[in-house]
Amino acid sequence: MKLKVRVVHYRCHGVDCWYADIDDADDRQPDDPYWYVDGCRTQAEALTAACAQLATLDQSVAAGAHPARVSGTTSYAA
Repeated sequence: MKLKVRVVHYRCHGVDCWYADIDDADDRQPDDPYWYVDGCRTQAEALTAACAQLATLDQSVAAGAHPARVSGTTSYAA
């Protein structure tokens, strides 16, 4: 499984924010990722959260689990 991290900068109510998600490297539609975090104050914060989640996903996949997409879970961000 090849995964990618996407980090996006945006402004919300005049404040700089960062969003990160984890999805298939081959998925052209980023509408249903495996994980996301929103409202980070810095790019580094968003990237750190995504890297921590990648490590967790790696351990789960190594143990035989298949990651669930956001649409299939009740808790979206770590």
